[in-house]
Amino acid sequence: MGLLDGSGFSLPVVTDVNVVEVKINVTESAQIAMEKSMKGDEKTHVLIISAEAGGCSGYLYDMKITEDPNDENFQKIKVGEISILIHNKDSSLLDGIKLDYKDTLMGGGFQIENPSANRECGCGQSFG
Repeated sequence: MGLLDGSGFSLPVVTDVNVVEVKINVTESAQIAMEKSMKGDEKTHVLIISAEAGGCSGYLYDMKITEDPNDENFQKIKVGEISILIHNKDSSLLDGIKLDYKDTLMGGGFQIENPSANRECGCGQSFG
């Protein structure tokens, strides 16, 4: 089988990444919710916020608590005792976000407001 029969291989795509120094705003309610979620693991675990391709507007927000990867490709933002990491590849997409936490009967949880998003989905989870 050769390259011309359609079963060839793909090459990785290399793109330039515009890295900016990320600044985010975390509300008091979001900080309290993060502290409850970490439950004393603040020294070993971090909150990673990322922008993943997908969703109806182009990107989806993703948040996860994980062990600190100690990776120089992440920017670390300290909020009290909590460390928030944002990967350099996502820095231009997530710079200036506001992380909030709403405790409501219908759809409570963490919410992200992104002033640099051109468009957002009605669900608040997708942006472009």
